[in-house]
Amino acid sequence: MIRVWGRRSSSNVQKVLWTLGELDLPFKRETVGGSFGGNREADFLRMNPNGLIPVILDGDVTMFESNAIVRYLSARYRAGVLRPTEPKALALAEQWMEWQQSTFSPPVSTIFWNMARVPAAQKNTAAIADAEKQARSALLIADQHLSKHDWFAGDSFSFGDIVMGVMYWRYLGVTTAVLDVPHLQDWCEAIKKREAFRQHINLPVARSPEEWTKIEKELG
Repeated sequence: MIRVWGRRSSSNVQKVLWTLGELDLPFKRETVGGSFGGNREADFLRMNPNGLIPVILDGDVTMFESNAIVRYLSARYRAGVLRPTEPKALALAEQWMEWQQSTFSPPVSTIFWNMARVPAAQKNTAAIADAEKQARSALLIADQHLSKHDWFAGDSFSFGDIVMGVMYWRYLGVTTAVLDVPHLQDWCEAIKKREAFRQHINLPVARSPEEWTKIEKELG
């Protein structure tokens, strides 16, 4: 059975859990990181010297880095379910996975950190405003793509939708912006119908440090 180290409130852990759910793979999760600690202990650091979550153990394979884990699981199990076999679709899935990490995730993380992780007195409103502009610009690009495709890889759901779905859900949880992205909204409604999304991603997102403490404890 695959083992996962990480807490459910982590967006990077959620990517892995959603992937496992879509692939119908049994797993055992250890609650590690954040207020739960454990990620600086020697046993954990032997698996990931960075001291970050998630980490997985699958037989003789130990891995860290969430997007790499998603790619690995999608390639090893149930070929073609999450990792497209057709080159053009695979290229799109890979492209949007990288775009999520390099373009969309940074502003979302800035907003989330300032809203949910730092005391109100330390909140950087200028950084939030700038990140909102970046996020909106990014989402217009994604919306344009989805005006021509049902999914980020084209005709079928893929790991590109997983990583984008996790970060878009987090963004929706913290933003106050009114977005004109109808194709992205339709896509979001489609992913919300997926059982693995409902189980692992459709969770509350903190908007303040107080909410973060409560949610992290409740989710484990």
